[in-house]
Amino acid sequence: MTVDVREGRERDYLRWQRRTDDAARLRAGFEAVELYPPASDDDHSWVVVFRFGTVGELRGWLDSPDRRRLLDEGRDLFSGPGSQEILAGDPPDQATVTAVVAHDVRPGHEAGFLAWQEKAHKVQKATAGFRGYELFRPVPGVQERWVAVFRYDSMRHLEEWLGSPARRQLIDDGQAHITGFDVRKVGSAFSGWFRFGEARGSDEQAPPSWKQAMMVLLALYPTVMVLSITVSDALTGARLPDFLVFFIGNILSVAALTWLLMPLANRAFGFWLVPGVARTWRRNALGAALVVACYGLALLVFGLTTA
Repeated sequence: MTVDVREGRERDYLRWQRRTDDAARLRAGFEAVELYPPASDDDHSWVVVFRFGTVGELRGWLDSPDRRRLLDEGRDLFSGPGSQEILAGDPPDQATVTAVVAHDVRPGHEAGFLAWQEKAHKVQKATAGFRGYELFRPVPGVQERWVAVFRYDSMRHLEEWLGSPARRQLIDDGQAHITGFDVRKVGSAFSGWFRFGEARGSDEQAPPSWKQAMMVLLALYPTVMVLSITVSDALTGARLPDFLVFFIGNILSVAALTWLLMPLANRAFGFWLVPGVARTWRRNALGAALVVACYGLALLVFGLTTA
């Protein structure tokens, strides 16, 4: 789902989104939720991806009284109605950036539209960084538009395709079959902390999302613990209000992660993280085991020091 958040209401939106996520987690079939912030300062569109085991379970969440209540409560946070697509398929097995293109196909032009999409796919397969393509047909009563999903290895390669003369020519060729379309881009949730391009000769490459999540947890847990038992306690003792204590703590933790801990973690685990490096399942297992061992060491240290 894509929503346009009113300028200045981002903090209120994030609180509302957390409550919405918590409500979704209680539904049957819930698997995951992902939140992607705007790609630039001029963009106010936030993309939320809810993953459920089946389309029926997802539909049950979308039509639930709890979700309708939350939408009513959050209505003034958005500058207009959101848009959503319901897609059935597997999530990508590697870190990618994704474009979701929803098409309004002219009645009676379905065959021509499919032929046009196949032509576009053949052209796209030859472009740099292309990782995959899927086309989802409408589902009556659930999803009325035709949705194409294509993935690239970096935002740079995706932008090159979206702005290419070849794509502009394809769009011109397809006007006979569609009345309109819209494009939304979705990137990795943590990719800004995992850039190895300057050292490897390619921009904005990131490891798989599960590795990113493990590394963020590895750096975030000790950061939060250290700040909690030092800075936060000191600020609370100085009688600062809790909301200001948390805000200052968040500033310090984000700064520490961005400019100190994540660069150190990337160097230490580069053998496991850097995209494009040939690796066996043994190397992947070794890297994961080392991260888990670091979790255990951090728990032991803070268990002994805060007991």
